[in-house]
Amino acid sequence: MKWSPLLAFVLALPLHAQTPAAAPAVKLSARAERADALYHKGEPVTFVIKLEREGKPVPAAEVDWAMTKDGLPLEQKGKATIADGTAKVAGTLNEPGFLQVRVSYREQPKSPAITAAGGAGIDPTDIKPSMPVPDDFDAFWDAQKKKLAAIPLNPQLVEVKSPSKTVQAWDIKADSVGSQVSGYFAKPVGAKPKSLPIIMTVHGAGVRSSSLGGPVGWAAQGYLAMDMNAHGIPNGRPEEYYKELTETTLKDYRSAGRDSRETCYFLGMYLRLIRGLDFLTAQPEWDGKTVIVYGGSQGGAQAFAAAGLDPRVTFFCAAVPAMSDHTGMMAHRIAGWPKLVPSDPEGHPDPKVLATARYFDDVNMATRTKALGAFVTTGFIDTTCPPSSVYAAYNNLGIPKHIFNDIEYGHPYSKDASAAMTKAARDHAEAQRVVPWGK
Repeated sequence: MKWSPLLAFVLALPLHAQTPAAAPAVKLSARAERADALYHKGEPVTFVIKLEREGKPVPAAEVDWAMTKDGLPLEQKGKATIADGTAKVAGTLNEPGFLQVRVSYREQPKSPAITAAGGAGIDPTDIKPSMPVPDDFDAFWDAQKKKLAAIPLNPQLVEVKSPSKTVQAWDIKADSVGSQVSGYFAKPVGAKPKSLPIIMTVHGAGVRSSSLGGPVGWAAQGYLAMDMNAHGIPNGRPEEYYKELTETTLKDYRSAGRDSRETCYFLGMYLRLIRGLDFLTAQPEWDGKTVIVYGGSQGGAQAFAAAGLDPRVTFFCAAVPAMSDHTGMMAHRIAGWPKLVPSDPEGHPDPKVLATARYFDDVNMATRTKALGAFVTTGFIDTTCPPSSVYAAYNNLGIPKHIFNDIEYGHPYSKDASAAMTKAARDHAEAQRVVPWGK
């Protein structure tokens, strides 16, 4: 079997391109009337609702609809009459952001509701940060990086059986602040010194082993590759091992220590990114110039963080990135996963967590990156990492960048988005390549 970077990406990330399910007997859909689903403030946004049964338009029916501001309620809702399979509804948003329509249909009054959603961007490139970068942001992270630098790398490599004869692979651990770095590392057999670009793939939310197939797939295409698990835990254990961690030690890791920037769980996760790059850039085969970090959801957040904290990163790919716009409620916007900042019954955010969150926000990491480029994707109906939060981070990037608007998708993103991100990473590596690997 020939390994490819696209296959490697699918294997490396838990939140990957969505595979279409079998078509239901009744199909409901909603989509912005414009092909690009982009509008201006105050402009009417028309959504086309379609209802089919067994692939044919439903002659007449009634559906309920409601507009939201990227998940936050708006007083725009009603019923729409389906005629020959189609209805249209319209809404407006008078500020930069996203307008979403949620539609539901019942065949009978007591039958289960069939639902659909559509999204549209309203001047999304004008979305501004909900709060400024903390004054001591750099001082805080510089102090943390000094603590990391004082710890010897101490890499520990155990060779593992590679699924490709042209690639060597190892289970690698390295010392860091708190938990170790833990991942699978791969490189082409016979690679020459200073010949290979680096790619480090990082994980979405959850608790799991690193992927072996992912880095092997990239290495087979001429990369020094590592897939690093998010928690510094052992790789290759039985599924029950990770399930137990999910239910015990790491059950609520996303909110652990969030009262302080010194104890926030993501501090260790982000420092492990730097330590992982310490290991990779120490390899003699590294070309000395190309470092790509690549991930989706929580992995997308790690890609932003790695690029913001480590000047060695030359390019990053972040699909539907989490950890964006934690403080969105301060601008009456919805925050991205993990909704780090809780609010009291009156809606006031917890002040301690609000202060902590600003040091772990893609929006602020974006301002610090010196990378040569970035590729970001967002789903227009994503409720986990809402598109307004993604754009808040994307807009703060002051480097060459591209965003893929995955108009009809939510958090599981499309094959087109996945393929475009893979191509962006490869194109950057090719542009940077010193000499073809192994020659």
